[in-house]
Amino acid sequence: MQIGLLIYGHLETISGGYLYDRQLVNYLESQGDQVEIVSIPWQDYYHSLLDNFSRDLENRILDLDLDVLLQDELSHPSLFYFNRRIKESLNYPIISIVHHLRHSESHPGLKKLVFSAVENRYLKSVDGYIFNSQNSRQAVQDMVGSDKSWVLAYPSGDRLEPNISPQAIEAKAHQAGSLQILFLGNIIPRKGLHTLLDALEKLIAKDWQLSVVGSLEFDPAYVKNVERTVNDYGFGNRVKFYGSLEEDQLINVMVNSHVLVVPSYHEGFGIAYLEGMGFGLPAVGTMHGGASEIISDGVNGYLVPRENATELSERISGLIDNRNLLARMSLKAWERYLQHPTWEDSMKRIRRFLEDTVNQEGDL
Repeated sequence: MQIGLLIYGHLETISGGYLYDRQLVNYLESQGDQVEIVSIPWQDYYHSLLDNFSRDLENRILDLDLDVLLQDELSHPSLFYFNRRIKESLNYPIISIVHHLRHSESHPGLKKLVFSAVENRYLKSVDGYIFNSQNSRQAVQDMVGSDKSWVLAYPSGDRLEPNISPQAIEAKAHQAGSLQILFLGNIIPRKGLHTLLDALEKLIAKDWQLSVVGSLEFDPAYVKNVERTVNDYGFGNRVKFYGSLEEDQLINVMVNSHVLVVPSYHEGFGIAYLEGMGFGLPAVGTMHGGASEIISDGVNGYLVPRENATELSERISGLIDNRNLLARMSLKAWERYLQHPTWEDSMKRIRRFLEDTVNQEGDL
């Protein structure tokens, strides 16, 4: 197949959504498909709306010889009218890869109304969807209905190829010393690092260490705020910021951690939770979004209300005080990882969907 993929910025951008897109491109190319990346420069939301009238973008798309055009839904501000404008000139379908909807995030009232209206029009402009979770599928269905073709293909956690035994997982849970807490995600407000810091401030008398792994470049103002919070709370060297890590470095941090805590405001799925479970790390996320499709509350981790530092601190405190509980949850987390589809399983599912879509289009 000849496949186009339209994204913002670079495919190598570090985030769960771009990881999903990279895995898909790699798999499609491994099957002999040709994938053409169409990159639109990152801009703020309102300047991105102007892309809808871009003749340059129109010419770039129309010059491609494709069987199907994939679009990362993250790019919807640039495409909500653009797709309608070029649709009559295309002889192939447009499929949107939906990681999570922007209007599901926390925004002030008027801004949320604008985001919802633009996203609604975009979702109606495409011919089908690739969903990364039931949560994302339901969010789109609630917004625009379910009359278009779709496929659900979960992200996986096997990218890091964890190699750990249940005996090692149990031994780590019972080792003496601090509870090693891992926060894994780009340092942006939606990921909830500020809530985790507020929770840990309530546990200042207990024995814990926090490793923060994720890009510090997406929101410098927010990074300064959380660094200031660390200083104001007097955490000292109990909190370490690693920034983005190469895979071998991330594996090392995972192996030496006990629990993964990412109290996001919203996750379409939450690849980090599953990757941590591959190393026997119980995951703590929030009740909102796709985390509940991975985390079974009280079994392999915890689901807490978003922005609730008090309940989050209680959950972490329980793991500090009860290493038997930590060991049981760690083993359950590892078992949950083993039950999940691999990246190859999920990407194969998408390719079959694309083949069926292209063939149906050709029969019309």
